[in-house]
Amino acid sequence: MHRVVALVRPVQSTFELGCASEVFGLVRRGIPQHYQFDVCTEHPGPVATTAGYAMHVSRGLSALEDADTVIIPGWSPVEAPLSGRVRRALLRAHARGARLVTICAGVFALARTGLLNGRSATTHWERADQLQREFPQIKVELDVLYVDHGDVATSAGAGAGVDLCLHLVRKDHGAEYAALIARHMVMPPHRDGGQAQFVPPAPPEDDLDGLLEWAGERLGTPLSVADLAAHLNVSPRTLARRFAEQLGTSPGAWLLSRRVAEARGLLEETELPVEAIAARVGLVSAVNLRRRFRAHVGTTPGAYRRAFRVAFRAAS
Repeated sequence: MHRVVALVRPVQSTFELGCASEVFGLVRRGIPQHYQFDVCTEHPGPVATTAGYAMHVSRGLSALEDADTVIIPGWSPVEAPLSGRVRRALLRAHARGARLVTICAGVFALARTGLLNGRSATTHWERADQLQREFPQIKVELDVLYVDHGDVATSAGAGAGVDLCLHLVRKDHGAEYAALIARHMVMPPHRDGGQAQFVPPAPPEDDLDGLLEWAGERLGTPLSVADLAAHLNVSPRTLARRFAEQLGTSPGAWLLSRRVAEARGLLEETELPVEAIAARVGLVSAVNLRRRFRAHVGTTPGAYRRAFRVAFRAAS
């Protein structure tokens, strides 16, 4: 029996802990039980939760001594230091072969062990910049649902913890068994795309004499970089320099990302066919939109619409 132990701390997210316990801890009728699930904490006793109640955790760090998988289901606040006792317990578990897994902000705790140095990892998109700043030796992957190195694994935002846990079940016991667990949870056994589809497009900051607003109003036209430069009465080279200095990108890349962002809004808020959306945002054809959309968002326009479409309401 594979032993999975979740390491919790106050204030513990009930949802992130629930992701792990639902996949590894629930006994399901008619489905073989391959995992034994337990919970531990540094100081046994009541542990406050984000739901407003305290849960009683009786096991201390000794529970990690024979764990096959250790899960850190969140870490709140993310700035909370890792105590010497917890750090040593995690490093000992890893040294004897246990798999260390984090959900969402739990990566901040794992990062403080040094085990992610020189490796890639992920977390919630809202915390990705902070993780990269605090731990520059880690390569932060924003547009993924999880990263698995075998001995350590990290997931994106809380819901992606389910994706990672099901992935680990798939690795341990095969796709068929993981599909049984997912079906019982009324979840897809695997989700397409990464985290980028959930990140809201950032509003542009127009420090280019109104150029971004002007271009945004003309996305349906065949705008080129030369057209943008001509509007400001500068050379394409000067325009490229100003974009790099002020926006950190090129005019062409900005224009394409702006077209994709507009397409996302139309997919969410209208019933327009993909071909019409492609024409409206200046990507010409449905084929081109699908290719550009997948490259930027990590999924197809159709899948994105199914996931995020706001119910269309006729004007009253």
